[in-house]
Amino acid sequence: MIVERLGLVDFRNYAEADVELHPGPNVFVGRNGQGKTNLAEAIAFLATLGSHRVATDAPLVREGSDAAFVRARLGHGERRITLEVQINRQGSNRARIGGAPVKPTELPRHAHVVLFAPEDLQIVRGDPSARRRFADQLLVQRAPRLAGVLADYDRVLRQRNALLKSARARGIRGDGLATLDVWDEKLVTLGAELIVARERLTAELSGPMHAAYTAIAGEDHTPELEWALTVVPTAQMSRDAVVEAFRETLAAQRAEELDRGVTLVGPHRDDLIMRLRGLPVKGYASHGESWSIALALRLAGAELLREDSMTGDPVVILDDVFAELDADRRARLAALVADYEQVIVTAAVDADVPAELRANVVRVRAGRIVREDADVRPG
Repeated sequence: MIVERLGLVDFRNYAEADVELHPGPNVFVGRNGQGKTNLAEAIAFLATLGSHRVATDAPLVREGSDAAFVRARLGHGERRITLEVQINRQGSNRARIGGAPVKPTELPRHAHVVLFAPEDLQIVRGDPSARRRFADQLLVQRAPRLAGVLADYDRVLRQRNALLKSARARGIRGDGLATLDVWDEKLVTLGAELIVARERLTAELSGPMHAAYTAIAGEDHTPELEWALTVVPTAQMSRDAVVEAFRETLAAQRAEELDRGVTLVGPHRDDLIMRLRGLPVKGYASHGESWSIALALRLAGAELLREDSMTGDPVVILDDVFAELDADRRARLAALVADYEQVIVTAAVDADVPAELRANVVRVRAGRIVREDADVRPG
C-alpha cells in the first residue's frame, strides 16, 4: 500500500495542503516548527485514530477552526481508495471511505501505517501507559474490532471507579454493592479478551523484534518481552483461565479497592517488561540500546502488519529519527526499511537522511509545501 496523495484542511498549521507522494522513499525537509511532522502525523492518524504527540484530538485542529480534514488516496496495484476523516474540536469525529459515510473505526482496516518518532523512546523509558498504548495501537491495526473492546473496557472502568468512589464516600459495604458485581462481570469479560490478545501479540512480536534489534544494534543482546500482569492465571493463558483468575483477584482486592476508590486489577494496570541481557531495559540500557529496542519494536510491528496484509506493505514513517542515531545505526535502519513499498522520512537537515532514502524531497516552510523544483503550492 502507498499513499499517493495527501490533502489537509485546517490541520495543525496548514490552512490547506495538497501533497503528491511516490512509491519508495519520500522525504519532508524543514526546520523545526515548520510543519513537516504534521504531514506524517496526518497520515498516521488514519491508521491509529490518534496522534503520537498529543493525547486528545483538539490540538490537531488549526487555531480558529472547529474541525480539521485529512484526505488520502491510497493505492495497491490497480486498486485505489480514498479515506477521509473530519477531526472535530468538540464532539465525535466523522469519516468517509470512497465518499460513503462510515464509522472512524473503519479507517484502520484500510490504512496500514507504522510511525516511529522521538516520542517512541518513552515506550522504553516512560510510564507503563506508553507501553500499553504501543501494544493496543498495534492490536487495533491488526484487528480493528478490538478498538471497540478497548473503548468498552475504558467505559466500564470509568463507571466502576465512579461506583467505588461513591461507595467509599457513603460507607457502603456488603449487600449494598450488588451493582458493583454487575460491573465486575463486564470488566472481567472485556479485560480477559484484552489480556489474551496482548499476550498473543507479544509472543508474535518476539521473533521479529529480536531480528530487528540485532540488525540495528549490530549485536545480539537477547532482547525479551514479557507482560507483568495484575491478573495471573494458574493454568495456561486461555481466555477461560484468565476470566477465572480475574474474578478471583477482583474479589481478593475488593476491600482495598473500596478503601482507595479505584480499580486496582486489570489490563489498565499491566506493564510490558523489556529486557536486554536478562536485565530490564528501563534503568539499565544505554541511550543507544534504548533507541535500538524502540526501533526494533516498531519494525517488528511493521513485519507483523506486512504478514497480515492483503494490500501490500504498511507505510513506514520515520519522523525525525535519523538525527538521534549514530552513523552505524542510521545505515542499518535505512537498509532495514529500504524494501518497504513506501517510506516517508522527516528531517530538519538533508544530510541526516542516508543517501539511499534521499529521494522525492519535499521542503516545508511555515505550513507551505515547496518542492525541490521550487514549485510553490498553497498550503
